[in-house]
This record gives sequence, structure tokens and C-alpha cells, in this order.
Amino acid sequence: MARTPVADDLAPRRRAKAGTAAGSGVVPEVFTALTGNVERVIVGKREQVRLAVLCLLAGGHALIEDVPGVGKTTLAKALATSIGGRFERIQFTPDLLPSDVLGINMFDPADRGFHFRPGPVFSNVLLADEINRATPKTQSALLEVMEERQVTLDAVTHPLEAPFMVLATQNPVEFAGTFPLPEAQLDRFSLRISLGYLPRESEVEMLERFDTHDPLTDLLPVAGEEEIRLAQDAIRDVHVAGEVKEYIVNLVASTRDHADLSLGASPRASIALFRLAQASAAAAGREFVLPDDVKSLVLPVLSHRLLFKPSAEMRGASPERFLRQLLEAQALPQSRAR
Repeated sequence: MARTPVADDLAPRRRAKAGTAAGSGVVPEVFTALTGNVERVIVGKREQVRLAVLCLLAGGHALIEDVPGVGKTTLAKALATSIGGRFERIQFTPDLLPSDVLGINMFDPADRGFHFRPGPVFSNVLLADEINRATPKTQSALLEVMEERQVTLDAVTHPLEAPFMVLATQNPVEFAGTFPLPEAQLDRFSLRISLGYLPRESEVEMLERFDTHDPLTDLLPVAGEEEIRLAQDAIRDVHVAGEVKEYIVNLVASTRDHADLSLGASPRASIALFRLAQASAAAAGREFVLPDDVKSLVLPVLSHRLLFKPSAEMRGASPERFLRQLLEAQALPQSRAR
């Protein structure tokens, strides 16, 4: 793989222990390089780009959900290009089979044996485009991949290489020919990103950038696989005080016994919120998590995991409104830096 600017800058630190002053300094540099590179293509969506990069560095998966034409696929492709890893795209359709995603054991007449032919999941960034157009059988092919980073076929386990991230897109307003994602699938996405329409001035800037050519074609990698792995290791050593851990658990647990909800957030949601808060702190150059790191991530991490009762939906309940009220009701911990 070709060297990248961040790879050159970080070469002396590659063997530094994650969590030391040197190891933790990797994260802000990688984060800044990735966000700056993606924003060369994605205009006026700084927070959404930040969330996508944090999700990558935290070792998670992201669901990009919004109406057509707002840049969902472009965001995924720009992020994949920025890390210079292997990028695979699957256009999910009703006739897609699990073997089209995972791979298949093929018979070779030459040696009269079966050999595994890897599918597109064997990549660093997998774009599952319009994931809700595939049947539940094919959607479920990603369950083991997203959780355990491996594929088991005919009793043989094939591990995936790190880093690995699934970026899935779906259109929430088009229902013809679609299959809603089951809760078990949604729960494996660390966060959900909604892009929304651009402000007018940002849309004008977008037209200027796309005036003569697609800027995505000029995008080059700015951080390699080794730098991403090093940053992911450093993030896991960011300190989280006991009070902040309790704050995370209290927020998530508050969704499980609410009268308006038939399904609250799982313990997996607590882990996702925990890891992303660590990534947020590390990206800001801190070696400890603040309550504000957690608070800023509650909506994208929990909103897609809540299932409202029909009576609550009829009253106009929404995940965003519910979670904002939850944040207001939950007292912030008075944590101390490490």
C-alpha cells in the first residue's frame, strides 16, 4: 500500500503503547486528516462527517438514513477512499443471496475439492447500499460479520482483517420493494446518521465544487490501515470515570421501562455509547471522557434502537423528542479528570 501523509507523520509512534502520550496523540491527527479529506467532497455536513469518522475509529458500524440524493453513498465512498483500504460496495436488491455477500465454497474439478471464494465482506469498508431492499434472509448474513468480524461457512470460520466497518444506507420514505431492518440488525449499528438537505449557501458551494468534475475522483488516502488500527487501540485506553460509566448506563436503562416504549436500548447500546465517547474524547486530544462527550452522542447512538408503542406513535412521539427529554431529566455527573 502507498504511504500516506499521516503514515509518514506517525511512523516513529507505530510501536508506542496505546494510551501513552504518544499513542493517544495519534487519534487527533488521524481524526483531523480524515474529516478534512471527507469534507473536500461532503459540503456543509461537519457533524455528520465527524460522526462517521468517530464510528470508524471506535470500531463500529454506521447506518446512513435519509431521502434520496443527499450524499449518503458519497459519504461512504469518501470515507473508504480516505483510509486507502479495500473498499467493496454491494447494491442490495430483492434477488441478492447471502452467498453474494459472504462468499461461497466452490468445487474445483482439478483437485476434486471445495475452495472458499471470499465475498465482498472481506474488505476494510463495506458499503451496503439500500440495505433494506434485500430480503431478511440476506440481511441476516451480516449479523455475524458485524458482531464477530468473521464468516462461518460449512463449519469453517474465516476471520476478517481489521479495520472493518459496515456503512449501510437506506431510504426511510420509500417502502415499495423494501424489507424493514429487524431490531437485531439495527442494534448492530453503533449509530445512525441523517444527512438532511443542505442550506442554500452550502448547496451553491457544492455546485461550484462539482462544476467541472466530481471531486471524489481526486480524493486520495490520508491515513492507512496501520494508522487506523493504532488509533483504535489508543481509543480503548481513554479513561472513563466511574461516574460517567454510571451516567451511560442510567441513560440507556431509562429507555427499557418507559411506558411509551415496547423495546428500549440494549447493553450493546451502552457499549457503543461508551466506545464512541472514548473516541470523541481522544479526537479532542483528551485522555479522559467528559459527560458532554456522552451527551452529544446519545441521539445518534440510541434513536434507531427504540421501538415505540402504537399509542405513543399516535400521540406524535419520536425518538429525538424522547431522548432530548431523557437528557434533560438525567442529571450530569460531576466527574473529575484523571
